[in-house]
Amino acid sequence: MLFNSIEFLIFLPIVFTLYWAMAKHYHWQNLLVVVVSYLFYGWWDWRFLLLIAFTTLCSYLSGLMMQRHAASRTKRKIICAANITINLAILGIFKYYNFFADNFDALMTDLGLHADVPTLNLILPVGISFYTFQALSYTIDVYRGKIAVAKDVVAFFAFVTFFPQLVAGPIERASNLYPQFLKPRSFDYERAVSGCKMILWGFFKKIVIADSAAVIVNMVFADVPHHNAASLWIAAILFSFQIYGDFSGYSDIAIGVSRLFGISLMRNFNLPYLSRDIAEFWRRWHISLTTWFRDYIYIPLGGSRVSRWKVVRNVWIIFLVSGFWHGANWTFIIWGAYHALLFMPLLLLGKNRRHTGIVAERRGRPTASEAAQMLVTFLLVTIGWVIFRAADISQAADYIVRMCNITDLNMPDISKKNLFYVLECVMAIVLLLYEEWKHRTAPEAFDIRLPARPMRWAGYLAVSVWTFLFYSVGQTFIYFQF
Repeated sequence: MLFNSIEFLIFLPIVFTLYWAMAKHYHWQNLLVVVVSYLFYGWWDWRFLLLIAFTTLCSYLSGLMMQRHAASRTKRKIICAANITINLAILGIFKYYNFFADNFDALMTDLGLHADVPTLNLILPVGISFYTFQALSYTIDVYRGKIAVAKDVVAFFAFVTFFPQLVAGPIERASNLYPQFLKPRSFDYERAVSGCKMILWGFFKKIVIADSAAVIVNMVFADVPHHNAASLWIAAILFSFQIYGDFSGYSDIAIGVSRLFGISLMRNFNLPYLSRDIAEFWRRWHISLTTWFRDYIYIPLGGSRVSRWKVVRNVWIIFLVSGFWHGANWTFIIWGAYHALLFMPLLLLGKNRRHTGIVAERRGRPTASEAAQMLVTFLLVTIGWVIFRAADISQAADYIVRMCNITDLNMPDISKKNLFYVLECVMAIVLLLYEEWKHRTAPEAFDIRLPARPMRWAGYLAVSVWTFLFYSVGQTFIYFQF
């Protein structure tokens, strides 16, 4: 079920009413969460429910088994490894098997051999990477002794399948989300209001920015050779805001909906396009995933407490794995390698943590140096997004070469109809950047602070109307494919 669907607009108030009607019985609330989460997820294909149930059950049982063998580190390690292997094998089969089969076939052909490895006609389950990583974090944390073993099976199923963040994150840790299902929740009006603001801002990002930008982006990427450099740059920049509006918009809606149910989720984006270098960008982009890789891959490999060259190795592993996590395509791997290359100078010069604070925290505007750093970082990230968006490496290379052709920077060849979408996107992006800059020291980036209540309501109404006018049924979210 899509957040931006008519079905969800009916689904949410019904679930909200039933949920708070059970306010005195949080166990029943948890059961309701599981039932409606399976309904929400099964809306795409009921067969996917068997997969997510199996993943959840394996992780739950692995915790109980590790507790039973608490005295034996070896047995606990075997149980943990077995659950990780099972879940990664499922993820690998559905998401990566055909990629490896096709590339192995191509390699054998280049060597003059004939392998003919069979491929599988499988539909990629929505959000499989997200809920698999969330379930695995529980198993690993139990093995490390960082969290207690889950005993309440209904609460555990609610933790893994909680519908607002089930298919595109944030990827929650058991230590944060699971305990919230083990205690009563009470309705908090102020919290619900802040949740509604987050939902509205998320829909604005998705519908007004991302979906409008997609019109131009899809048109240009579908026919790269017939567009000049100016058009290619416009499409690349719009895609930067499309993917940000789409993904961070989903996260905002998920966080906002969760607040309506008395549940807190982690912040997944922290104004990434205000970053002053690539290292800062990755501390602000898709935070739940980057911290997952940090805690479960980077630090176990030694993190930054090993020799310089091992640190370099660890960073390359993280970026390449991050790229591959996004999908079975060489473009994602090259995208990860590209960001690793950008990160290397900062790491080797010891400057990868020079920007940990908020830009212009005590000033109204950035310095010329900060503005230049943010602009350069954004342009470097935008070039990376071209690789990410391209259908294959060949198209990515062709696109970047053409967009860098300074002799072809004529007026963009965009029709009057499409020019409307460009201008509308520019207006929306200006509002987005204004709100993010204004609230860069706040926990979230949307809160109309006008002195009079009617003025504030008028502001929220204006954003709501703008969003409604650009609503288009059936526009899926980009990260559902991951």
